[in-house]
Amino acid sequence: MTRSKTLTIRLNDSDNVVVAVVALETGQKIPEANVTCQNNIPEGHKVATETIKKGDTIRKYGQIIGIASRDIKPGEHIHTQNMEMLDYERNYIFGTEARPAVFVSEEEQVFFQGIVRADGQVATRNYIGVIATANCSSSVARFIADAFDKETLGGFPNVDGVVSVVHGSGCGLADYGEGIEFLQRTLTGWAHHPNFAGIVMVGLGCEINQVADVAGKMDLTPDMMFRTLDIQTSGGTKRSIHAGVEAVREMLPEANRVERRPVPASHLVLGLECGGSDGLSGITANPALGVASDLIVQHGGTVILSETPEIYGAEQLLIQRVEREEVGQKLLERIRWWEEYTRRNGIELNNNPSPGNKAGGLTTILEKSLGAVAKSGSTRLVEVYQFAEAVTSKGLVFMDTPAYDPVSVAGMVAGGANMICFTTGRGSVYGSKPVPTLKLASNSRIFHMMEEDMDINCGLIIDGELTVDETGKIIFEKILDTASGKRTKSEVLGFGDNEFVPWHIGAML
Repeated sequence: MTRSKTLTIRLNDSDNVVVAVVALETGQKIPEANVTCQNNIPEGHKVATETIKKGDTIRKYGQIIGIASRDIKPGEHIHTQNMEMLDYERNYIFGTEARPAVFVSEEEQVFFQGIVRADGQVATRNYIGVIATANCSSSVARFIADAFDKETLGGFPNVDGVVSVVHGSGCGLADYGEGIEFLQRTLTGWAHHPNFAGIVMVGLGCEINQVADVAGKMDLTPDMMFRTLDIQTSGGTKRSIHAGVEAVREMLPEANRVERRPVPASHLVLGLECGGSDGLSGITANPALGVASDLIVQHGGTVILSETPEIYGAEQLLIQRVEREEVGQKLLERIRWWEEYTRRNGIELNNNPSPGNKAGGLTTILEKSLGAVAKSGSTRLVEVYQFAEAVTSKGLVFMDTPAYDPVSVAGMVAGGANMICFTTGRGSVYGSKPVPTLKLASNSRIFHMMEEDMDINCGLIIDGELTVDETGKIIFEKILDTASGKRTKSEVLGFGDNEFVPWHIGAML
């Protein structure tokens, strides 16, 4: 099913703006909105459909996205020059829109070719990880992983690679409090991830984040597939690299023994991400991903919505979908934490829209958040998790993360996400090892301009060639294919060795 293409789209009958789906010129008539353009309007930007007085609210998606900072004429471009953020009281009503998932029957259940680990977890990839506990051991961890190129791994076709998980933290922070807790929770979550067949954990020896402490939190005893080493006690850099390389070599035959087999889609744990969003993201890619999210929940799987700063101003919509009031209270607690966190750092949450977001037509965090929440689909919200906390619930859940893409994804992977879908309107380039990332373009222009990076063109919705529902089903099928081993564009390009970024929080000492 397709629709005829128009110049603009109105998202809700109560809106006083429409969104340009193509670039418009001054004097151009917009028949469906019955206005004439007063300015050049870029693709994805807003056009006033009526007179809006200074101080009046501006509505999109049927929701308030800001107020007019001066009088605005019909047909005028609405953006940073005449619209500003509005801090207003949201009415939190718990669970009024909580829809229980309608699960598919056993006969309708779909499958993907997954890797079932000994503990029952299901992997979508098969890597060996070399994890640094601190920046001090990151180079050695990278040197160990770099010893295993495609030629070296040629005799192990079932091993996707050896990846170093390195970062800039692990020392110079307190040995108690949020900073060390966040880091250790992230590292242990990654080390436990089913997409790793084996782990070598590398420390320096004198850092705050000790190997023994991280391994202790994992409740794991070193064995064939989990090794630890300290550079200082190993005798320095070269001896540590040698020991690490030998450990990986001993793991490879065991890691290579895996076989993919059909497993139900209930084993999918999908992390939702958006980056480089534009004014069309909330109309095409995000709602289409929301359809795919609903399908995963209906098949018994798990979907993780994240990026707390990018639900700010739309959290009331999630509150209406909570399964229990206590889940809603957990979400509000995280919102209040972020308000205080930004306040004590001298910034505000409305600083979130980036220059690229604004160039793409997004003006305030309220507008950006309303579009971002669309990724979560329509099912009820069953739980709220702290950053990098292990996700154990089935259905739609929320994880508290920053909006910075690599940090947000690091938290979701630590929580157990075995697939990532990443929507973008400006053209983000991103991939994460050990978890495959599908990138969804919100418009056809960026899809064709960056076709080597984009996996799915959601701009076909605006082009009138596909509906949101049809595109969501395409995304769902692509998720199944990717989880079965088909490589994403970012995997083909080799992304994922430099994208691990833990959430650095607290004092640097």
